[in-house]
Amino acid sequence: MRVEASLHVAEAAEMAGGVLRKKPPGSPSPLWGTLHTLWQDKHLVLFKTEYTLLVVSVLWLLEIVINVWVIQKVAYTEIDWKAYMDEVEGVINGTYDYTQLKGDTGPLVYPAGFVYIFTALYYITSHGVNIRLGQYIFAVFYLITLLLVFRIYYRTKKVPPYVFFFVCCASYRIHSIFVLRLFNDPVAMMLLFAAINLFMDGYWTLGCGLYSLAVSVKMNVLLFAPGLLFLLLTEFGLIRTIPKLSLCAGIQLLLGLPFLLENPVGYMSRAFDLGRQFMFKWTVNWRFLPEWLFLNRYFHLLLLSVHLLTLLLFALRRWKRPRENIFEILMEPSKRTVPAQKNTIVLILFTSNFIGMCFSRSLHYQFYVWYFHTLPFLLWSGGVKKLAHLLRVLILGLIELSWNTYPSTNSSSAALLVCHLIILLCLWLAPPLLSAPDETQGDAPVKDKRQ
Repeated sequence: MRVEASLHVAEAAEMAGGVLRKKPPGSPSPLWGTLHTLWQDKHLVLFKTEYTLLVVSVLWLLEIVINVWVIQKVAYTEIDWKAYMDEVEGVINGTYDYTQLKGDTGPLVYPAGFVYIFTALYYITSHGVNIRLGQYIFAVFYLITLLLVFRIYYRTKKVPPYVFFFVCCASYRIHSIFVLRLFNDPVAMMLLFAAINLFMDGYWTLGCGLYSLAVSVKMNVLLFAPGLLFLLLTEFGLIRTIPKLSLCAGIQLLLGLPFLLENPVGYMSRAFDLGRQFMFKWTVNWRFLPEWLFLNRYFHLLLLSVHLLTLLLFALRRWKRPRENIFEILMEPSKRTVPAQKNTIVLILFTSNFIGMCFSRSLHYQFYVWYFHTLPFLLWSGGVKKLAHLLRVLILGLIELSWNTYPSTNSSSAALLVCHLIILLCLWLAPPLLSAPDETQGDAPVKDKRQ
């Protein structure tokens, strides 16, 4: 009995001691500990990628205020909105022949997905008259796009947090494209970034469907297609890629069916016109060339040839991992040593689009949104170690300045070309994909969750 009592006393004392050890007097709460750590690392918050979520959350909330201020204080400029409304009004009135659909700025040249989305906006904004409401809708598109972009950067851990200030708050041109011009380009890019998030999560089939929807709004999204095709072929092989490509094609056929039934040649030639000739006075790039050369057909063919050759070189030398037999993988993707990681997926898609931008025949001001949000990732993925933070930010600043110079000049277009070539060179000199950070740090491989 005496021994048993002693054991009870010792157990009670140990429990009491444990309680005291767990919660000593004056012990700080977990929240206080987090805040204390944050305060100690305050000088690193803008440089350490683990603080990305905190920084982008603050910036996203700030963007709500900025967009409201821009809408309320900066004058709206009419460029294409009225033309969009006239074009979809023609469809609403029963015209399904694409050659008969036009607005103030010319004929309808966008695929059918554009028609459906902007028809909805037509009704929501009282037949396109309530432009202020349209601006707030596009502000929501902008905020959704930022969320999708921030999620990509947060998951890849590639870019230091301070750079995100330049991704959102510091760009006048991007805010203008979204809420002061109401172009269709932001809608296409919002859907595109949503598709990339699905690819990163392994939902390849669903992502392909959303990607096709983005193409149906504006065909500039096709610049991502070579990278996506490479990823699909190397991840799933030729046979399992066919259903995903069929889904993309099927969505285009389904959306365009009313117009294809009415005038198939007219729809295809207008909605997917790859030979459109852009006016020299509106171009942001190649301004330093004489106009006759800019409009020359052989110059366009040269750009297309260099574009395709660069894509082929990147696919065979930079996107393909060392010691991988690309033809063997196409037939049997299970022989691939490491499945594509999140950083690899983003890098290949962003690079594919960027190569297209570098060798585009003409870039108009609203086209800036086609690659603006991808630039930091590309710059911080480059393989030139001497390209320090300050130089990368300088390149971002020069690109922003070039796109904000209106009308473009010889100097602004030449500066844009030089910046593009520097980024392209850095991407070419980047380390092989096998040694990418997300693969060496044990990041889980991305599986196909939707066969």
